Amino acid sequence: MKKANYYLLLFVTFAVSCQNDDIPAPATPDAYMSLTTGSTWNYEVVNNLTTNTSTYTLTATSKDSAIGGKTYRVVTNSSGSGNEYYNITGNDYNNFRKLPTALGSSNVVFNYLKDNAAIGTSWVQAYPVTVSGVSLNATLTNTVTQKGISKTVKGIAYKDVIQVNTAIAVSIGPLPLPAGALTSDIQSFYAPKVGLIQTVNKVNLNYAGITDNTDQLTNLVSATIK
Repeated sequence: MKKANYYLLLFVTFAVSCQNDDIPAPATPDAYMSLTTGSTWNYEVVNNLTTNTSTYTLTATSKDSAIGGKTYRVVTNSSGSGNEYYNITGNDYNNFRKLPTALGSSNVVFNYLKDNAAIGTSWVQAYPVTVSGVSLNATLTNTVTQKGISKTVKGIAYKDVIQVNTAIAVSIGPLPLPAGALTSDIQSFYAPKVGLIQTVNKVNLNYAGITDNTDQLTNLVSATIK
């Protein structure tokens, strides 16, 4: 069971990191993601628990990939984590990823933003994962909490920003974790012509002897939109 708990934390961290990597900007003035070839986004990730800071750069390539009947733009990540895949369908922004081998390597799609959703609108995504014969079910509930706000990140002022908060619920098989075993505070901010400008990512797990915490802040340092 302890091994399953470890993989549970790994999934939660991976799910959040997938949203942290969603960063492109606009093909049109009102879009919140760009698939333009050669556009780049430079990010810093501040670990508030260790005070360590890391950086990575996303670069939109000219390549597309057909996945599940949709066209995804291939985006490279300088961190060495492999290519990323992004799709815009109407007002929905999607990120396609393969889960780590430890989680079964299944393919998942994260719908991280609906730019036309009104404040208070929520959408739910469920991700079943089987590890060592143990069924883990994670449910992410995204909610638009603010729209049209102004926000300054790394000295750059952005307007018409959308804030999306994400709540995580996890069960092992049919049984949900006890109340308080998993808590999270995940806030993502998206700006026109730039995409993701900041993510607050706090996740605390305390279950069956497993205690682990994540407290990270991801900031967009600079971007070049072609």
